Amino acid sequence: MNTQNYLAHGALLITFLLLLGSCNDERKNNGKEQNKVAISVEVMLPKTISEGNTVSVSGKVSAVNTANLSTRIMGHVDNIYVNLGDSIRKGQLLLSINNMDLSAKLAQANAGVAEANAVFSNAEKDLSRYRFLFKEQSASQKELDDIEAQYIMAKSRLEASEHLRSQIQSQFSYSDIRAPFNGVVTNKFINEGDMASPGVPLLVVESRGKFEVQTMVSESEITKVVPGMKVEVLLKSLNKTISAEVIEVSSSSKNSGGQFEVRAILENTSLPIFSGMYATIKFPSETKNSENVPLIPLDAVIQRGELKGVYSISDNNTALLRWLRLGRVYGDEVEVLSGLKPEEGVIVSSEGQLYNGAEVLIK
Repeated sequence: MNTQNYLAHGALLITFLLLLGSCNDERKNNGKEQNKVAISVEVMLPKTISEGNTVSVSGKVSAVNTANLSTRIMGHVDNIYVNLGDSIRKGQLLLSINNMDLSAKLAQANAGVAEANAVFSNAEKDLSRYRFLFKEQSASQKELDDIEAQYIMAKSRLEASEHLRSQIQSQFSYSDIRAPFNGVVTNKFINEGDMASPGVPLLVVESRGKFEVQTMVSESEITKVVPGMKVEVLLKSLNKTISAEVIEVSSSSKNSGGQFEVRAILENTSLPIFSGMYATIKFPSETKNSENVPLIPLDAVIQRGELKGVYSISDNNTALLRWLRLGRVYGDEVEVLSGLKPEEGVIVSSEGQLYNGAEVLIK
């Protein structure tokens, strides 16, 4: 009987160990299966550009005439008479600032002028009378000198009070913000009831029709750029190329990190151009290069410290992090100088956290 119990307990123990091992194997297998779940990704082939005999740099479009309107006084905004996108004409009232304080100061200044004018008028009469008395030897030289001094002081006070009144009157023009030229309202930084402060922008207005593109050119290429040069401008959002003429070339890069500012005015066109559009400006160059250069989205670039790279797909359908040497930026894209070929796809989005060697599934 003891032997039978012993055998029964042993059989139960062996069965338990087998079940435990089976559970561990199942957990391991499930873990492996979970690790093998592929990350869904979107892949795209890089665009390519051919530099030819031009040097391309990125820039932005802006209106030829742009004005940030502000005030020189502090006060609450009473009324704003325009909205974003409204057309405006030169001299049109755009915004008014409460000028009650100025009105009170002007009233005080007017009272001061009236008082000073009365004093001056009396001093002028006294001077005339004492000059006559002195001529008739009825007044001494000292008395005449004292009256002349009083006259000079009264005249100075009158001039000072009139100057103060003129200053206050001129400040009324700062409470009414008017359009400096015909154009359109492109930005508004304040609302009715807000406090306006001196020098802080209130509105931005731009002229219509005439646009320019601003860019920065490196010192290795700036010697080839001169005013009057004809260039081609690619408007990325419109996928259109139009001609432009260089109108200004900076002669110093002291405050721009070794880059020289260049402005080129766009030719008249019916295209729907807006300030802030990205553009690529192509300057003529003596260097010829017909090699196709890959362009990848800036959003796809991975940065680790000073290193920049992108995820591509390996032969085993895994994510492969490749370090790149990048070049010029064209709007929201950047050229790849080395580390990626034009025919190699890059991962531009994923539904999970990518890492080197992660299994991926292309959408």
